[in-house]
Amino acid sequence: METKKGKMFSPDEFLAAAERYDLISQLDNWVIEKAFKLLAEHPVFLNQVESISINLSGHSLSKDETLDFIISQLDKYQIEGNKICFEITETAAISNLRIATRFISKLKKLNCRFSLDDFGSGLSSFGYLKNLPVDYLKIDGMFVKNIVTDSIDHAMVKSINEIGHVMNMKTIAEFVENDEIKGMVREIGIDYGQGFGIGKPIAFAELLDRTNNVIDIKKV
Repeated sequence: METKKGKMFSPDEFLAAAERYDLISQLDNWVIEKAFKLLAEHPVFLNQVESISINLSGHSLSKDETLDFIISQLDKYQIEGNKICFEITETAAISNLRIATRFISKLKKLNCRFSLDDFGSGLSSFGYLKNLPVDYLKIDGMFVKNIVTDSIDHAMVKSINEIGHVMNMKTIAEFVENDEIKGMVREIGIDYGQGFGIGKPIAFAELLDRTNNVIDIKKV
């Protein structure tokens, strides 16, 4: 977030305050509308990507207003649901399993996808997983970052990956920070990786430029 004076604040610095003062749902709605508008304005990019991920807070997950807002924005900007993947944390999902399941199920009827973030951080992760109709499991980075040297972390990641695949979910390893970790998660059979070892964050404008360049080369 950029201040009026041009100073940058990271999400770690302002998200906690947004939650404390009950502003997080407004922030989620702003992000959703901004993302959908950008996608509608750049159809070439939209056609190039499999999907984009948008984080939702636990507060938003429990509000019918958020559900109605998402549905209305999909309709307003004519975005196909399968282009959107909503990420929810394990903690938010299990805090009210019934509401989370209902929220997910309604949007999946519109072909939206869901990813369960930070999986493995809860005390009874596997116990409730079969009741959550998510498409992706994002394995908590606390297990992934030391996977090369810690046999217990390796076993945890391997176990989560196997359970996810049995339940027809794709798995994503967070904190893939180098080639060693990337090689290990590939060996285990994890479907996707996220981290500096895969690619660093870039501005959306730069991503658009890269997409446009690819399109131009193909035309030539």
